[in-house]
Amino acid sequence: MFRHNKKTHLWLERTLQAKTLVLIALNILGVSGTLACKGDKGSGTGVSSFASVSKDVTIQGAGATFQYPLMSKWTQEYNRQNPNVRINYQSVGSGAGIRQLIAGTVHFGSSDAPMTDEQLKEAKMPVLHIPVTLGAVAVIVNLKEIGDRPLRLDGTILADIFLGKITKWNDPKIAQINPEVPLPDKAIAVVHRSDGSGTTFIFADFLAKSSEEWRTKVGVSTSLNWPVGLGAKGNEGVSGQVLQMPYSIGYVELTYALQNKLNVAHIKNPSGEYVPPSLETVEKAATIATSLPEDLRVFITNADAPMAYPISSFSWVIVYRDQKDCAIATALARFLWWAVHDGQQFSAPLHYAPLPKEMAERCEQKIRQITCEGKPVL
Repeated sequence: MFRHNKKTHLWLERTLQAKTLVLIALNILGVSGTLACKGDKGSGTGVSSFASVSKDVTIQGAGATFQYPLMSKWTQEYNRQNPNVRINYQSVGSGAGIRQLIAGTVHFGSSDAPMTDEQLKEAKMPVLHIPVTLGAVAVIVNLKEIGDRPLRLDGTILADIFLGKITKWNDPKIAQINPEVPLPDKAIAVVHRSDGSGTTFIFADFLAKSSEEWRTKVGVSTSLNWPVGLGAKGNEGVSGQVLQMPYSIGYVELTYALQNKLNVAHIKNPSGEYVPPSLETVEKAATIATSLPEDLRVFITNADAPMAYPISSFSWVIVYRDQKDCAIATALARFLWWAVHDGQQFSAPLHYAPLPKEMAERCEQKIRQITCEGKPVL
């Protein structure tokens, strides 16, 4: 029989004190969170399958205005669920976001155009491209004469407008595919992005696939030498300029068009259909992404699928694969895991399409490649 004496009592008290000190030390170092994270690799899809970050961290991000409405919602919601993780996101354009990532002034960049091979060479270390959402670039017009009637346009006509070859709204090429629309005899005012822009990249990629002249004379990039038009900064700037300028045309991410109640053109796809940008037609475009490249730099503009909107694209968060600050690395990986799973529920209300299942699974693989000083953080 166990006999409880003074010596036994003293031994028990000292043992409990020692265990308490060890647990406090583990919590301070964040070891318990790391162990729980590693032990749950195969469980669940949401960030809840990982233990919370044990210290206050601030993650700095910058980039695309295209995904800003969704990123803004994500950062607010994630902070509400994880009060010790703050995410500061600067909506400065894809080009600036990539430049800041290369310079090492942010923890992640976001872009609607993946980094080019030249930019990858400039990067300090290997990077990961993680698609986080799908969206549409809407062609917006300010034509009071047509009211709410949808204007039909195709890639060749759009290229000619932005090349400065079609200059009037009642041009025969536009009139031919819009027989019931009262087109005014007015000059077309072209509005384009003035900053480095993934939205521009998506739009130019579609034009290059539609017009050989555009492909050879202007090309595809986040920054272009525009033949004609007035430049405006960000999707906010382009939508605001078109809203204020009669007889203008521009291109913006769909959310900005809907928020400003702008007339959105229906664009001809390879199936010969004039399709409006919407959640459903973007999802149709994503169906062509069946054979994904290893680096996930995939393009879905001009998708040859029924009812697919032809100016659709993935939008990426780009991070360095190996991080130096382990607390930041862990918090960033968990936020991205949450974004491609639980965060997708916020996509549709903001007119973005949720990631297809196959892409979400590929994103999981990429996020698990994030390391701190060579060691996985998830």
